[in-house]
Amino acid sequence: MEGSSSNGDDFAVGCILSIKTSLGDEFQGQIVTFDRPSNILRAQEGPKSGSRRNVRLLKANYIKEFSLLAKAEDPLDPTKCFLDLPSIQAREEAAIRQAEIEAERFGVGVTSEAQRIFDALAKTLPVRWDKTVIVVMNEVRVSSPYHSENVSGGTPAANDRVKKVIEFERKRLHTRGTSQ
Repeated sequence: MEGSSSNGDDFAVGCILSIKTSLGDEFQGQIVTFDRPSNILRAQEGPKSGSRRNVRLLKANYIKEFSLLAKAEDPLDPTKCFLDLPSIQAREEAAIRQAEIEAERFGVGVTSEAQRIFDALAKTLPVRWDKTVIVVMNEVRVSSPYHSENVSGGTPAANDRVKKVIEFERKRLHTRGTSQ
């Protein structure tokens, strides 16, 4: 069975196909599901045995050609399929925590220059946003417009360190801005 178009009947669950996409990818995979309304195919790559396999979601419109390699049983047969739910849930929770940490690194309602100063401080110091104020080491605060004169709080040494980083970053931003 060779095809260059797909009408969905060719994507029976369990079939093992060799697929070439219009983007130049080539792979072999076993059909897990095919959703007709969205025209999305889900295929598992890799050997039948083993605990981990790649899963691809592919819009069928992007399949340039395919050929049937074998017919097999439903890969998600509940009597043969094992999902390590605690491991999956732990990975999901870790991904959510990481996404929340990364989201906190972006200031809301601040200029791109303020974000660059925050990022420069974050390279060497623990920082967070408190609305539009940069909080460094939970003690030093940098307010808009984020110049060294806008640094307050903290020990004199911490305060000086933050001021130096801000001054260096502002010089770097100014040099980069005039050289463009």
